[in-house]
Amino acid sequence: MAQSLRHIHLPGIVPYSTAARLQESLVSRFLASKPPSNAPAPSSHIITAQFAPVYTCGRREIGTVSPEQQKYLRADGRAEFVEAMRGGQTTFHGPGQLVAYPIIDLRTHKLTPRDYVCLLEKSLIATCAKYGIKAMTTEHTGVWTSPDDKIAAIGVHMRRNITSHGVGLNVGTDLWWFDRIVACGLEGKRTTSFEREGVTGKSAEEVGDAYVKEIAGRLLGVEGVDRAGQEQVAEYFKV
Repeated sequence: MAQSLRHIHLPGIVPYSTAARLQESLVSRFLASKPPSNAPAPSSHIITAQFAPVYTCGRREIGTVSPEQQKYLRADGRAEFVEAMRGGQTTFHGPGQLVAYPIIDLRTHKLTPRDYVCLLEKSLIATCAKYGIKAMTTEHTGVWTSPDDKIAAIGVHMRRNITSHGVGLNVGTDLWWFDRIVACGLEGKRTTSFEREGVTGKSAEEVGDAYVKEIAGRLLGVEGVDRAGQEQVAEYFKV
């Protein structure tokens, strides 16, 4: 039986912790429906948001970022520093960047972990193409507009086939934040955005809607997108 992809958009600029709390709640619902439980499984979800400036490190770096490095990353209080459970290394999230976190059960959609990452990549490439940007994959993780220019980062986490975390696609992001780090641990590479590629006047929310549709179109057993209203979004935080 086909289901719709439930889209939860967090409006405005939100702290990383807000999306993380919602994500953890949804993952917990999925895990609670796993055997031996007889509870019904939730429908597939995707969270989209723009974060207040924050640097996050991946799970391999947890506990390795020194206090001095953390102080530098916080940029005199202008940004947060957070240790995340996703894959990948240190990156930046902030205004003008679309963050999208699919919360799905891979088995429901007959996906392997590698299939899933490919689905995220293809959806990013198709979204960029919709706005006239030719993007590609390389030997490095993420999506690129050239072998040296990265427009989207991917960092995911999976637990008992339930996905969390996801992608960061630069739309109108201030790329100065990336200049302060070796983004994703890749020396000699640059970060780009829709604006740097010559596509201006697009909001992260608009691009997010397009990306969610691309994801839904590639998920087996999903027909269309069901976007939660503001009151419905508020209900998720009451659980």
